[in-house]
Amino acid sequence: MVFRTPIRSLLYWSPSVICIAHTVSVKQISGRSMQPTLNPDTSAWRDIAVFDQFSTHIMRPCRRDDIVALRSPVDSKRMLVKRIVALEGDLVKTRPPCAEQEVRVPPGHAWIEGDEPFRTDDSNLFGPVPLGLIESRLMFIIWPLNRFGSLAVHIPKDRSSPAFRRAMDQLQKEKIRHSRVVAAIDSGSIHSSDS
Repeated sequence: MVFRTPIRSLLYWSPSVICIAHTVSVKQISGRSMQPTLNPDTSAWRDIAVFDQFSTHIMRPCRRDDIVALRSPVDSKRMLVKRIVALEGDLVKTRPPCAEQEVRVPPGHAWIEGDEPFRTDDSNLFGPVPLGLIESRLMFIIWPLNRFGSLAVHIPKDRSSPAFRRAMDQLQKEKIRHSRVVAAIDSGSIHSSDS
């Protein structure tokens, strides 16, 4: 009788644990390619974030501005965390070292970039990536605690604070990133600012 309760609890909760294990993952983000969005210099810790594996391919297709975890197209053992800048049919103005000034993203692909252009290996180096390489979408940061939550830009009321200047800089970078993309007319995905 003593062992029945723990075994029953284990059997009862195991489907939930298995389901959660296949729908979300927790990843520590290393590197500086997504600064200042992830791993900012103002933090002494590497960001740890929850990624959604389930809805990325089943419930909601990838959208522009999503931050995703994907397998590197040049080294399948390496996992990358980048931002989706453009989707199939979109015309994107590239950055160095890309040899072409503009690239039309082919069907079934996305154009991914790091937020820090001088410290990233991204589509400007290896071109558009197949959507099949995308494994999950960043949902929110869980560590460090002072960065807990979503990555939405919060604009402080105190205009003289460094946080206000960082928020304005982030919004300016977002505006520049959007200006480099001409969205396909028939694309089903929309800018996150439109949703």
